[in-house]
Amino acid sequence: MFNASLKQLAAELAGKKFSSAELTTEFLKRIKALNPEYNAFITINEEASLAQAHIADDMISKGLNGPLTGIPIAQKDIFCTKGWLTTCGSKMLSNFVSPYDAGVIERFNQAGAVNIGKTNMDEFAMGSSNETSFYGPVKNPWDHAAVPGGSSGGAACAVAARLAPAATGTDTGGSIRQPAALCGISGIKPTYGLVSRYGMIAFASSLDQGGPMARSAEDLALLLNTMVGFDPRDSTSLSREREDYARDLQQPLAGLRIGLPKEYFAEGMSKDVEVAVGNALDEYRKLGATTIDIALPNTPLSIPVYYVLAPAEASSNLSRYDGVRYGHRAQSYSDLGDMYRRTRAEGFGAEVKRRILIGTYVLSHGYYDAYYIKAQKLRRLIAQDFMKAYQQCDIIMGPTTPTVAFNIGEKSGDPIQMYLSDIYTSAANLTGLPAMSIPAGFGNKNRPVGLHIIGNYFKEAQMLNIAHQYQQVTDWHLKSPFNQ
Repeated sequence: MFNASLKQLAAELAGKKFSSAELTTEFLKRIKALNPEYNAFITINEEASLAQAHIADDMISKGLNGPLTGIPIAQKDIFCTKGWLTTCGSKMLSNFVSPYDAGVIERFNQAGAVNIGKTNMDEFAMGSSNETSFYGPVKNPWDHAAVPGGSSGGAACAVAARLAPAATGTDTGGSIRQPAALCGISGIKPTYGLVSRYGMIAFASSLDQGGPMARSAEDLALLLNTMVGFDPRDSTSLSREREDYARDLQQPLAGLRIGLPKEYFAEGMSKDVEVAVGNALDEYRKLGATTIDIALPNTPLSIPVYYVLAPAEASSNLSRYDGVRYGHRAQSYSDLGDMYRRTRAEGFGAEVKRRILIGTYVLSHGYYDAYYIKAQKLRRLIAQDFMKAYQQCDIIMGPTTPTVAFNIGEKSGDPIQMYLSDIYTSAANLTGLPAMSIPAGFGNKNRPVGLHIIGNYFKEAQMLNIAHQYQQVTDWHLKSPFNQ
């Protein structure tokens, strides 16, 4: 059951091969045995999980089950979950039990899914390696010396290590896709606004977006069908006609035009990643796709633009954390300097302090126009590059990360090198475009490589089709650390 797809699990639950309570119990046993090794989960609540499983079994017995009813899902600890400890990986929220459910959690509850636990993450989602968590680093299940990526590293590890069939993550600069790539699983960041941010503790509000992480594109489609939907409590939520994201999975790829940005295949990408991505592109050509060289000239500016805008928004969001913690509207701070001083009083880690200090600086008098406004203008140029590119191609592909997973501690003292882990992913957040990573082989030290797929706005179904067709002719997504 640990290697079954979501569709297989749903069929076996519906066929009474086993109950949701039995399935949940087996995953809880596996988590209990292996989590001390991986540190993928912050919180497990067996009583709450089994209570949901019994509700799911009742739904199944009455014929009220859907595709996810009774299936255990791991939830990133950034989503407020009623009655559960919700820490966001931070000492600041180490004793916070949420009084309400995030929009995403509500949707899973309505679908009859089982919350199997809250996964470890970089503190307040600020990190690219899952080393900044107050609860300690997560280990990559493929190689315990390596990071799993971040900030959704616990979620990626849980899926890769078969501690959960699927998980939720959030993506601000690549925090679903980068850990998916480094852990050898699939993950998608949908178009900005499709998934509710209500109850999702904010890092950078114009960049943050929730999304699913699983083994395959088919699993991601089923998860997106539950996660996507308008939420009036989220001012950025989009009201659109409901889609079935699995509807096009079987469509052939003949005539598909794949854009290959020269900026993604330049200096900085390691040879092992280049070879794996090249092999993946060859498979797409065999499937009938053609590749077209394109240019995204402002892409090299994505990292500096991102690391001006994201810390600025983090600084602005800091006062809201009190509202999350105490359940009331947060006070307004008198100045940004006080905002930064508050980080020391609340016990934030070094990375959060660093980013809030940067945000304080770029928003302060005399620097706002020079940095923040200029970054917003460059953000618009980056988006325009993509719109021009989609006049030439249907989809854009490249590596998800410039290298395979690096070792724990290798980049923690060099924030610039750490930030460059997001060099291929951050542009999709700046533009709001949907993007995903799927397994595409292995590189140095047998560590996974991810293929990055960037689609035009609201093209998630097309992207999932493209990924699914690749996964029908390759088996990288079926590999696990236990059956290499």
